[in-house]
Amino acid sequence: GRPAVELLIRLERKESDGIWRLLGEGRTDAGGRIGALLAAGEVLMARPHRLVFETGEWFRRQGVSAFHPEVVVSFLPEAGGHYHLPLLLSPFGYSTYRGS
Repeated sequence: GRPAVELLIRLERKESDGIWRLLGEGRTDAGGRIGALLAAGEVLMARPHRLVFETGEWFRRQGVSAFHPEVVVSFLPEAGGHYHLPLLLSPFGYSTYRGS
């Protein structure tokens, strides 16, 4: 496989009122990574978060039809932690895990 270059990803946190708040967004680099999605001064809190991968848009730019228009990966971090959450992607499926 190859890294998904320029894949748009949003990081959101679920607030106490149930609303998802955007914490940051960005596009992956040549290695398929984003260095940081949190704005300066923001920290992860011990409450639900999610990464939203805009896979449909990315596959369209590649000239490929895809089954999943977006992939949402929900997770519950420890406060202040650092996380690496890889997404392995194909036009018809995906998998993810907590990396190191």
